[in-house]
Amino acid sequence: MTEPNTPGGSAVLTGLLADLRAESEVLDGLVAGLEPQQWAASTPARGWTIAHQIAHLAWTDDWSDRAARDPEGFVTESGRIFGELLAAGADPVEDGASRGAAEDPAALLARWRSGRGRLAEALAAVPADTRLPWLGPPMKAPSMATARLMETWAHGQDVADALGAVREPTARLRHIAHLGIRTRGFAFTVHGLPVPESPVRVELTAPDGTVWTWGPAGAADRVDGPALDFCLLVTRRRHRDDLSLTTTGDAAETWLPIAQAFAGPPGEGRKAGSSPR
Repeated sequence: MTEPNTPGGSAVLTGLLADLRAESEVLDGLVAGLEPQQWAASTPARGWTIAHQIAHLAWTDDWSDRAARDPEGFVTESGRIFGELLAAGADPVEDGASRGAAEDPAALLARWRSGRGRLAEALAAVPADTRLPWLGPPMKAPSMATARLMETWAHGQDVADALGAVREPTARLRHIAHLGIRTRGFAFTVHGLPVPESPVRVELTAPDGTVWTWGPAGAADRVDGPALDFCLLVTRRRHRDDLSLTTTGDAAETWLPIAQAFAGPPGEGRKAGSSPR
Protein backbone atom coordinates (compact mmCIF):
# COMPACT_ATOMS: atom_id res chain seq x y z
CA MET A 1 0.00 0.00 0.00
CA THR A 2 1.08 3.57 -0.59
CA GLU A 3 1.81 5.97 2.22
CA PRO A 4 -0.37 9.11 2.09
CA ASN A 5 1.19 12.42 1.15
CA THR A 6 4.55 10.95 0.17
CA PRO A 7 6.14 12.02 -3.12
CA GLY A 8 5.98 9.34 -5.73
CA GLY A 9 3.68 7.18 -3.62
CA SER A 10 5.57 3.96 -3.01
CA ALA A 11 7.79 1.19 -4.22
CA VAL A 12 4.85 0.23 -6.44
CA LEU A 13 5.21 3.45 -8.42
CA THR A 14 8.99 3.10 -8.48
CA GLY A 15 8.62 -0.36 -9.98
CA LEU A 16 6.05 0.82 -12.49
CA LEU A 17 8.30 3.65 -13.65
CA ALA A 18 11.22 1.23 -14.00
CA ASP A 19 9.02 -1.06 -16.10
CA LEU A 20 7.81 1.87 -18.19
CA ARG A 21 11.42 2.88 -18.81
CA ALA A 22 12.32 -0.68 -19.81
CA GLU A 23 9.37 -0.94 -22.19
CA SER A 24 10.27 2.40 -23.74
CA GLU A 25 13.85 1.25 -24.25
CA VAL A 26 12.67 -1.85 -26.11
CA LEU A 27 10.72 0.32 -28.55
CA ASP A 28 13.58 2.81 -28.72
CA GLY A 29 15.83 -0.04 -29.77
CA LEU A 30 13.49 -0.85 -32.67
CA VAL A 31 13.49 2.67 -34.10
CA ALA A 32 16.86 4.15 -33.11
CA GLY A 33 18.74 2.62 -36.04
CA LEU A 34 16.13 3.25 -38.72
CA GLU A 35 16.97 5.27 -41.81
CA PRO A 36 14.81 8.41 -42.24
CA GLN A 37 12.74 6.82 -45.01
CA GLN A 38 11.94 3.82 -42.80
CA TRP A 39 10.05 6.08 -40.41
CA ALA A 40 7.49 6.48 -43.20
CA ALA A 41 6.72 2.74 -43.27
CA SER A 42 3.05 1.91 -42.74
CA THR A 43 1.95 0.17 -39.54
CA PRO A 44 -1.20 -1.92 -38.96
CA ALA A 45 -2.99 1.21 -37.68
CA ARG A 46 -4.63 2.62 -40.80
CA GLY A 47 -2.99 5.84 -41.96
CA TRP A 48 -0.26 5.71 -39.33
CA THR A 49 3.42 5.28 -40.08
CA ILE A 50 6.15 4.41 -37.61
CA ALA A 51 6.65 8.15 -37.18
CA HIS A 52 2.96 8.56 -36.27
CA GLN A 53 3.30 5.88 -33.59
CA ILE A 54 6.29 7.54 -31.91
CA ALA A 55 4.75 10.99 -32.33
CA HIS A 56 1.59 9.82 -30.59
CA LEU A 57 3.59 8.51 -27.62
CA ALA A 58 5.55 11.76 -27.42
CA TRP A 59 2.32 13.78 -27.62
CA THR A 60 0.63 11.77 -24.88
CA ASP A 61 3.71 11.85 -22.67
CA ASP A 62 3.76 15.63 -23.02
CA TRP A 63 0.13 16.00 -21.96
CA SER A 64 0.68 13.54 -19.10
CA ASP A 65 3.66 15.59 -17.93
CA ARG A 66 1.52 18.74 -17.96
CA ALA A 67 -1.15 17.00 -15.89
CA ALA A 68 1.43 15.92 -13.32
CA ARG A 69 3.28 19.25 -13.06
CA ASP A 70 0.45 21.75 -13.50
CA PRO A 71 -3.00 20.19 -13.07
CA GLU A 72 -4.88 23.47 -13.34
CA GLY A 73 -2.92 24.51 -16.41
CA PHE A 74 -3.57 21.12 -17.97
CA VAL A 75 -7.33 21.52 -17.58
CA THR A 76 -7.26 25.03 -19.02
CA GLU A 77 -4.91 24.29 -21.93
CA SER A 78 -6.40 20.94 -22.91
CA GLY A 79 -9.88 22.44 -22.86
CA ARG A 80 -8.81 25.37 -25.03
CA ILE A 81 -6.64 23.50 -27.53
CA PHE A 82 -8.86 20.46 -27.88
CA GLY A 83 -11.93 22.66 -28.10
CA GLU A 84 -10.42 24.64 -30.97
CA LEU A 85 -9.43 21.48 -32.83
CA LEU A 86 -12.82 19.85 -32.38
CA ALA A 87 -14.58 23.03 -33.47
CA ALA A 88 -12.49 22.94 -36.65
CA GLY A 89 -13.51 19.34 -37.28
CA ALA A 90 -10.11 17.90 -36.30
CA ASP A 91 -9.36 14.97 -34.02
CA PRO A 92 -6.83 16.08 -31.36
CA VAL A 93 -5.17 12.65 -31.27
CA GLU A 94 -4.78 12.51 -35.04
CA ASP A 95 -3.59 16.11 -35.10
CA GLY A 96 -0.89 15.43 -32.52
CA ALA A 97 0.32 12.33 -34.34
CA SER A 98 0.32 14.03 -37.75
CA ARG A 99 2.22 17.07 -36.53
CA GLY A 100 4.85 14.91 -34.89
CA ALA A 101 5.16 12.61 -37.89
CA ALA A 102 6.03 15.63 -40.03
CA GLU A 103 9.13 16.34 -37.92
CA ASP A 104 12.61 15.21 -38.81
CA PRO A 105 12.87 11.64 -37.42
CA ALA A 106 15.97 12.44 -35.38
CA ALA A 107 14.24 15.42 -33.78
CA LEU A 108 11.10 13.37 -33.10
CA LEU A 109 13.13 10.60 -31.46
CA ALA A 110 14.99 13.11 -29.31
CA ARG A 111 11.70 14.74 -28.28
CA TRP A 112 10.16 11.42 -27.31
CA ARG A 113 13.24 10.50 -25.28
CA SER A 114 13.39 13.77 -23.37
CA GLY A 115 9.63 13.87 -22.87
CA ARG A 116 9.35 10.41 -21.37
CA GLY A 117 12.25 11.25 -19.04
CA ARG A 118 10.50 14.41 -17.83
CA LEU A 119 7.26 12.50 -17.33
CA ALA A 120 8.94 9.88 -15.15
CA GLU A 121 10.41 12.62 -12.97
CA ALA A 122 7.06 14.37 -12.72
CA LEU A 123 5.13 11.23 -11.77
CA ALA A 124 7.72 10.28 -9.17
CA ALA A 125 7.08 13.60 -7.41
CA VAL A 126 3.27 13.33 -7.29
CA PRO A 127 1.91 12.76 -3.75
CA ALA A 128 0.39 9.31 -3.38
CA ASP A 129 -3.15 10.48 -2.68
CA THR A 130 -3.30 13.00 -5.54
CA ARG A 131 -5.55 12.37 -8.53
CA LEU A 132 -4.31 13.92 -11.73
CA PRO A 133 -6.70 15.36 -14.30
CA TRP A 134 -6.83 13.54 -17.60
CA LEU A 135 -8.76 13.34 -20.85
CA GLY A 136 -10.81 10.60 -19.21
CA PRO A 137 -11.40 10.08 -15.46
CA PRO A 138 -8.75 11.54 -13.10
CA MET A 139 -6.12 9.04 -11.98
CA LYS A 140 -3.31 8.65 -9.48
CA ALA A 141 0.32 8.49 -10.55
CA PRO A 142 0.58 4.67 -10.53
CA SER A 143 -2.46 4.41 -12.79
CA MET A 144 -1.04 6.98 -15.18
CA ALA A 145 2.29 5.12 -15.27
CA THR A 146 0.43 1.87 -15.99
CA ALA A 147 -1.52 3.53 -18.79
CA ARG A 148 1.68 4.89 -20.32
CA LEU A 149 3.29 1.44 -20.14
CA MET A 150 0.25 -0.13 -21.82
CA GLU A 151 0.28 2.43 -24.62
CA THR A 152 4.03 2.15 -25.11
CA TRP A 153 3.76 -1.62 -25.42
CA ALA A 154 0.71 -1.46 -27.71
CA HIS A 155 2.12 1.12 -30.10
CA GLY A 156 5.42 -0.70 -29.91
CA GLN A 157 3.58 -3.76 -31.21
CA ASP A 158 2.45 -1.75 -34.24
CA VAL A 159 6.05 -0.72 -34.88
CA ALA A 160 7.31 -4.28 -34.43
CA ASP A 161 4.68 -5.56 -36.86
CA ALA A 162 5.67 -2.94 -39.41
CA LEU A 163 9.30 -4.00 -39.16
CA GLY A 164 8.63 -7.72 -39.02
CA ALA A 165 10.25 -7.83 -35.57
CA VAL A 166 9.31 -10.15 -32.72
CA ARG A 167 9.57 -8.80 -29.18
CA GLU A 168 10.33 -11.12 -26.27
CA PRO A 169 7.34 -11.13 -23.86
CA THR A 170 8.23 -10.18 -20.28
CA ALA A 171 6.67 -10.02 -16.83
CA ARG A 172 5.71 -6.42 -17.65
CA LEU A 173 2.70 -7.88 -19.44
CA ARG A 174 1.08 -8.33 -16.05
CA HIS A 175 0.47 -4.58 -15.81
CA ILE A 176 -1.30 -4.58 -19.16
CA ALA A 177 -3.34 -7.66 -18.35
CA HIS A 178 -4.39 -6.14 -15.03
CA LEU A 179 -5.49 -2.96 -16.76
CA GLY A 180 -7.43 -4.97 -19.33
CA ILE A 181 -9.29 -6.75 -16.54
CA ARG A 182 -9.98 -3.58 -14.56
CA THR A 183 -11.55 -1.98 -17.64
CA ARG A 184 -13.99 -4.85 -18.24
CA GLY A 185 -17.00 -2.75 -17.22
CA PHE A 186 -15.87 0.16 -19.39
CA ALA A 187 -15.59 -2.13 -22.43
CA PHE A 188 -19.28 -3.00 -22.16
CA THR A 189 -20.28 0.59 -21.47
CA VAL A 190 -18.40 2.04 -24.46
CA HIS A 191 -20.24 -0.45 -26.67
CA GLY A 192 -23.60 0.52 -25.20
CA LEU A 193 -24.05 -2.88 -23.53
CA PRO A 194 -25.13 -3.71 -19.97
CA VAL A 195 -22.28 -4.78 -17.72
CA PRO A 196 -22.72 -8.42 -16.66
CA GLU A 197 -23.04 -8.92 -12.93
CA SER A 198 -21.28 -12.30 -13.04
CA PRO A 199 -17.60 -12.22 -11.99
CA VAL A 200 -15.02 -13.69 -14.35
CA ARG A 201 -12.04 -15.76 -13.32
CA VAL A 202 -8.99 -15.03 -15.47
CA GLU A 203 -5.99 -17.37 -15.48
CA LEU A 204 -3.11 -16.40 -17.76
CA THR A 205 0.13 -18.21 -18.38
CA ALA A 206 3.00 -15.78 -17.86
CA PRO A 207 6.11 -15.74 -20.07
CA ASP A 208 8.02 -17.69 -17.41
CA GLY A 209 5.37 -20.41 -17.23
CA THR A 210 3.75 -19.33 -13.97
CA VAL A 211 0.04 -18.55 -13.84
CA TRP A 212 -1.40 -15.12 -13.07
CA THR A 213 -4.93 -15.09 -11.68
CA TRP A 214 -7.74 -12.60 -11.17
CA GLY A 215 -11.28 -13.06 -9.90
CA PRO A 216 -12.86 -15.69 -7.64
CA ALA A 217 -11.58 -19.22 -8.15
CA GLY A 218 -15.08 -20.66 -8.19
CA ALA A 219 -16.53 -18.27 -10.78
CA ALA A 220 -18.70 -19.96 -13.41
CA ASP A 221 -17.30 -17.66 -16.11
CA ARG A 222 -13.60 -17.79 -16.90
CA VAL A 223 -10.88 -16.88 -19.40
CA ASP A 224 -7.75 -18.98 -19.86
CA GLY A 225 -4.72 -18.68 -22.11
CA PRO A 226 -1.31 -17.04 -22.64
CA ALA A 227 -0.78 -13.63 -21.03
CA LEU A 228 0.69 -12.36 -24.31
CA ASP A 229 -2.47 -13.26 -26.20
CA PHE A 230 -4.67 -11.57 -23.61
CA CYS A 231 -2.59 -8.38 -23.80
CA LEU A 232 -2.74 -8.41 -27.60
CA LEU A 233 -6.50 -8.74 -27.28
CA VAL A 234 -7.18 -5.98 -24.75
CA THR A 235 -4.96 -3.54 -26.65
CA ARG A 236 -6.84 -4.59 -29.81
CA ARG A 237 -3.63 -5.53 -31.63
CA ARG A 238 -4.96 -8.96 -32.63
CA HIS A 239 -8.39 -10.32 -33.50
CA ARG A 240 -10.04 -12.64 -31.02
CA ASP A 241 -10.04 -15.48 -33.56
CA ASP A 242 -6.26 -15.32 -33.99
CA LEU A 243 -5.49 -15.89 -30.31
CA SER A 244 -5.25 -18.95 -28.08
CA LEU A 245 -7.74 -17.80 -25.46
CA THR A 246 -10.56 -19.99 -24.21
CA THR A 247 -13.72 -18.95 -22.39
CA THR A 248 -16.30 -20.60 -20.19
CA GLY A 249 -19.69 -18.94 -19.75
CA ASP A 250 -21.60 -16.24 -21.60
CA ALA A 251 -20.20 -13.31 -19.58
CA ALA A 252 -16.63 -14.25 -20.50
CA GLU A 253 -17.41 -15.02 -24.14
CA THR A 254 -19.29 -11.74 -24.59
CA TRP A 255 -16.44 -9.77 -23.03
CA LEU A 256 -13.47 -10.90 -25.11
CA PRO A 257 -14.52 -9.53 -28.54
CA ILE A 258 -15.05 -6.05 -27.04
CA ALA A 259 -12.29 -6.03 -24.41
CA GLN A 260 -10.03 -2.97 -24.36
CA ALA A 261 -7.49 -1.66 -21.88
CA PHE A 262 -7.56 1.95 -23.10
CA ALA A 263 -9.99 4.83 -22.75
CA GLY A 264 -11.87 6.29 -25.68
CA PRO A 265 -13.64 4.64 -28.60
CA PRO A 266 -12.60 1.08 -29.49
CA GLY A 267 -11.71 1.84 -33.11
CA GLU A 268 -12.03 -0.72 -35.88
CA GLY A 269 -9.54 -3.18 -34.40
CA ARG A 270 -7.80 -5.86 -36.44
CA LYS A 271 -9.50 -8.19 -38.88
CA ALA A 272 -9.24 -11.95 -38.32
CA GLY A 273 -6.21 -13.40 -40.09
CA SER A 274 -4.79 -9.98 -40.98
CA SER A 275 -2.17 -9.64 -38.25
CA PRO A 276 1.17 -11.42 -38.01
CA ARG A 277 1.65 -13.61 -34.93
